[in-house]
Amino acid sequence: MSVTVGVLGPVVAHDAEGRALPLGGPRHRELLARLVVARGRVVPVPVLVDDLWDVPSDGAVAAVRTFVAALRRALEPARPPRTPARLLVTEGPGYALRGVAVDAWRVEETLAAPAELPALEDVLATWRGPALADVGDRPWAAPDRAR
Repeated sequence: MSVTVGVLGPVVAHDAEGRALPLGGPRHRELLARLVVARGRVVPVPVLVDDLWDVPSDGAVAAVRTFVAALRRALEPARPPRTPARLLVTEGPGYALRGVAVDAWRVEETLAAPAELPALEDVLATWRGPALADVGDRPWAAPDRAR
């Protein structure tokens, strides 16, 4: 299954047929966005906790794990139980998003290539609002939002 994550506006995800995937609530979307801005690098759980909460509660680590499990079900609904995830992977002390297409990355790639009007029009049509609209003014989102 091919998954596309959209961050040029509210955070969304679609399967290969273009169907919206049920990402869950605001924290689920914020976690997915945080993993997108990591660009495939592992984000340790303590960093995720600090990035998602201004003042983390005692249950924040468990909440991150719950959000990851829910996102895995949404991103890979056909994955059999107890089989390794392919898209939202556990690696070492944290999680990474791998093997997904991201609208913002596609725009960057298109703009870096020789200009072709149809390609530019196509990627600009993916814009749905302010980048990373669901994450507010989180410091970790600022560089990607500015880019």
